[in-house]
Amino acid sequence: MPPLPKRKYAKARQGERRAHLKLNSPQMDVCPQCNSPKLSHHACPTCGFYAGREVVEIKGPEKKLKKITPEIR
Repeated sequence: MPPLPKRKYAKARQGERRAHLKLNSPQMDVCPQCNSPKLSHHACPTCGFYAGREVVEIKGPEKKLKKITPEIR
């Protein structure tokens, strides 16, 4: 038989043990060009600027052509 604990662990002790296992939100900065939130030390996903210069070319949303459908009567 494998070894088993002699007594049940209290729920408070379990919580103390897991107290450091929380998730932290990523550190966010504000882009000086477009004032949108961005990750620290990363290029802005909105405008593509980093450290005052454009490093990534951001393409705008492509215009979708509306298909003209004949009206069915």
